[in-house]
Amino acid sequence: MRTPVIEIQNLTRDYGQGRGVFDLSFAVEPGEVFGFLGPNGAGKTTTIRHLMGFIKPRAGRVRLFGQDCFAHAGELHRQVGYLPGELALPEELTGAGMIRFTAGLRGWKDTRDADELARLLELDPRQPIRRMSKGTKQKVGLVCALMGEPKLLILDEPTSGLDPLMQSRFVELIGRARARGATVLLSSHLFEEVERTCTRAAVLRAGRLAAVQPMEQLRRSKSRRYVFTFADPETAAAAAARWPDARAEGVRLTARVQGGESLPALLALGAEYGARDLEAHGLTLEESFYQYYEKEARQ
Repeated sequence: MRTPVIEIQNLTRDYGQGRGVFDLSFAVEPGEVFGFLGPNGAGKTTTIRHLMGFIKPRAGRVRLFGQDCFAHAGELHRQVGYLPGELALPEELTGAGMIRFTAGLRGWKDTRDADELARLLELDPRQPIRRMSKGTKQKVGLVCALMGEPKLLILDEPTSGLDPLMQSRFVELIGRARARGATVLLSSHLFEEVERTCTRAAVLRAGRLAAVQPMEQLRRSKSRRYVFTFADPETAAAAAARWPDARAEGVRLTARVQGGESLPALLALGAEYGARDLEAHGLTLEESFYQYYEKEARQ
């Protein structure tokens, strides 16, 4: 049996007033691209800070490659490409200077792959960091995390500040890391980001683990909200009575559809009752998973 690359057992860090993480347990296997999902404030960054050995668990155990994250932090950091969620770079350096500095911390002399990463991300590393936009700084952080082909990538909100083209390049780079056998933990509050890169994900809510599921199962739980406008409140109420997850408010009917499978039936219902207008809304991650939690609780 292989040792998990990441192993968290009963991790608890209580900051009071419901903040922190509570009795958190999950494992990430070698070569897995694992999503760490949850709304902002769910406890994702706190968990990652434990994995990086920046803070010591008050209860529970946190290991990378079978070693205690806090006791062996210096040694483990040489094997990890890390991108923090709140990236703070030294303003006096250029991007190239930051890349060389990071390589030195890890004991690497060869940074040639950093040039290729910079090219793919359309980054000019000669720029002073103080003149860089948020997106450009994020590219520097990504190059620092990905260069040297680390065994493990821990990426906290990695596409923050990137435009759609660079987000697609990021997905490509994660595919390359996976192809060479790297393990990836990708923390995000964006369902679509994790959906495009991961095969399994943990869902965190209010510091507690709500689910660890294959992405296909989480994809089926994702839902959309549709709002119909009818001629009068009576028609809206009559149509709402025909749909299992709908409510009518005046002439408007709001209905939810899981995974798109029931959409044709919902559209047919709207047409049957003479809907005059239709709006489609993707649920936020928090709304989508809140619905998922409610369904699990009922079951």
